[in-house]
Amino acid sequence: MALVPYVENSLPLLSKFHNSSAQFRFANHNISLTQDWKKLGVAAVVWDAAVVMCMYLELGKVKLEKKTAIELGAGTGLVGIVAALMGAKVTITDRQPALDFLEANVKANLPSDSKGSAVVSELTWGEGLDRYPPGGFDLVLGADIIYLEDTFVPLLQTLTHLCSDSTVVLLACKIRYKRDTNFLSMLKTKFAVEEVHYDKQRDIYVYKAWKLPQRKDL
Repeated sequence: MALVPYVENSLPLLSKFHNSSAQFRFANHNISLTQDWKKLGVAAVVWDAAVVMCMYLELGKVKLEKKTAIELGAGTGLVGIVAALMGAKVTITDRQPALDFLEANVKANLPSDSKGSAVVSELTWGEGLDRYPPGGFDLVLGADIIYLEDTFVPLLQTLTHLCSDSTVVLLACKIRYKRDTNFLSMLKTKFAVEEVHYDKQRDIYVYKAWKLPQRKDL
């Protein structure tokens, strides 16, 4: 997730982002996440897309037990934490400046007796991808990571690298601008894409994607 500097805003809608913590109940666990909008901006607050993604995971439509997952642009780490609590082995990633903050949230909310596990790792999309096994994950998770047009090409490159033919990608997002749908169009050049959930209250979509079979030259 991109790091955006803090800007004071008096809108009541944004007041929750200025709270120092956010509490949730997922996977039969109480989760308390530290937030720090002033220091890290959008990377350090919980967005609705992450909440809806966790709600979708709890529906049980995607198997998590003993699966290998990676979360992109993790921010506070909510989605990765919940996936681990539900039994996945999760690599939770973000850019370098957010890692200490992210690691603290993961350690504070993932008990030693959790069914799954989580590690925090640096990942800037499109860079250093050889540090991650190509096609090495059963599940790729991303909540509210589709919003900066400059990141679309490296994000697609990263997804293509991480996914095998059997990998499932889940993306939760709010469609704010035409450029957001432009990314979905880009994604469809490499992946089959299906809308699998819509949260009307929060106006958040969840998309499922999987790699299209490579065309063989005749």
